[in-house]
Amino acid sequence: MGTLSSFSFSLISPSGGIYRDKFQNNRTKCLLCGEILLKRRRRLVARGDFGRLNSVIRSCYNGESNQSDDSSSNSNGERESNDNSNLATMTPADDKSEDNVDDPPASASSREPSFTPAYSNFQVDSFKLMELLGPEKVDPSDVKVIKDKLFGYSTFWVTREEPFGDFGEGILFLGNLRGKREDVFSKLQTQLKEIMGDKYNLFMVEEPNSEEEDPRGGPRVSFGMLRKEVSEPGQTTLWQYVIAFLLFLFTIGSSVELGIASQVSRLPPDIVKYFTDPDAVEPPDMQLLVPFVESALPLAYGVLGVQLFHEVGHFFAAFPRNVKLSIPYFIPNITLGSFGAITQFKSILPDRKAKVDISLTGPFAGAALSLSMFAVGLLLSSNPSEVGDMIQVPSMLFQGSLLLGLISRAVLGYATMHAATVSIHPLVIAGWCGLTTSAFNLLPVGCLDGGRAMQGAFGKNALIASGLATYTLLGLGVLGGPLSLPWGLYVLICQRNPEKPCLNDVSEVGTWRKAVFAAAIFLVVMTLLPVWDELAEELGIGLVTSL
Repeated sequence: MGTLSSFSFSLISPSGGIYRDKFQNNRTKCLLCGEILLKRRRRLVARGDFGRLNSVIRSCYNGESNQSDDSSSNSNGERESNDNSNLATMTPADDKSEDNVDDPPASASSREPSFTPAYSNFQVDSFKLMELLGPEKVDPSDVKVIKDKLFGYSTFWVTREEPFGDFGEGILFLGNLRGKREDVFSKLQTQLKEIMGDKYNLFMVEEPNSEEEDPRGGPRVSFGMLRKEVSEPGQTTLWQYVIAFLLFLFTIGSSVELGIASQVSRLPPDIVKYFTDPDAVEPPDMQLLVPFVESALPLAYGVLGVQLFHEVGHFFAAFPRNVKLSIPYFIPNITLGSFGAITQFKSILPDRKAKVDISLTGPFAGAALSLSMFAVGLLLSSNPSEVGDMIQVPSMLFQGSLLLGLISRAVLGYATMHAATVSIHPLVIAGWCGLTTSAFNLLPVGCLDGGRAMQGAFGKNALIASGLATYTLLGLGVLGGPLSLPWGLYVLICQRNPEKPCLNDVSEVGTWRKAVFAAAIFLVVMTLLPVWDELAEELGIGLVTSL
């Protein structure tokens, strides 16, 4: 960022000369010296190494790499010197008219062949600079070969081309499909590899701004092409592993803290007052919490086990599909122990079915383990005389979830749930937190598991609509109760962008996948919907009023 701010940008487009020739005729060379490869600069930008990028551009600008151009300047000295002069001084004040006879141009020998070392005064065309540092585009010569050898009347008849990708670095071929889309796409992928090797990735997407459907049924399709190094995600760096490890340590700490907080009825009064009384200023002796750490470990193990089971579910679903996943970045939270983890796709998904399956398997696995712990904990809590290590929690805790509150009311009974406090086993809290976290991650918004599944099952437009509805419900506190605001901020900061398209981003996922996901969304709403006082009193969930 510091490097880009050092330039004084000018939206002046140079007319002809070596500036245009070098950029158009040899796109792998530097605009300034003709030697430094553009790929090197793009790698520095991709790594965020702007210090080295600054040094490269500075050395190139000062003429340290201009030796290769000396021989060409001898053969055409006047044109080379004039063009170098235009590059070094691209300002309106220095733009002279060719017809002005009163100010004859300087001779070639009177001009400096290299750039002026005043780096801070250097001005460069911003459009060319962004193209220089941006992702590498598809080679025009390759486009011609692909149009001639890949597409045809038996597969896909190309009628026109458009830019494709976030920065227009790819090519989108629009036209008419001449067969079953899945068969055509498979054939085109095979032929592209034979023609170009592993240089490009081919995407089948819905034709943009198309209002009519394909005559064979379904939406009209187009084929986009991107360079492999541009379209595929980057590898995990060492710093990312370090960050993931530190976040996991923090998550362990937040899970232990949850286990300690669950013993609030047994904690020393000074500790409880400090964390609950806003007027308390002087901190108590934290050494008093040490005896409670050991009893907090079972609950911490349960919370961490749910999160690890969640991630294992993702990896087991991705492995048979040859989809690579990043290391999980766990998000600590003192209320639930953890908000889950951020897991990125490190390879392009083959189709929307894979996106739905991988996205849903993780939260389904975590929810299954959480539900098991929750059910076992309730059964143990129904016989408190036979089980030790029970903890006392306020009965109003069960008003946080309509679904979980109803299940607890059915198992524990009206009398138990209608008291001021309820004795429960720690597994109940571990299961409750795990189910709540799984429900939050299944919300159909952004790049959450639910957002990915919504995008794969119903398309990007459905994800936009469900995302707006989810943000509205979270903002109003309708879903998640007191956790709605922190969760909404977490999604906005870390998970707001939708997932990138699959290679085959058109083929449907099937009815049963859509039905399963729709049922999951219903259970998510029932889990995150809190119980208001009037309904809680009627259902017998928690002690609302004293009689």
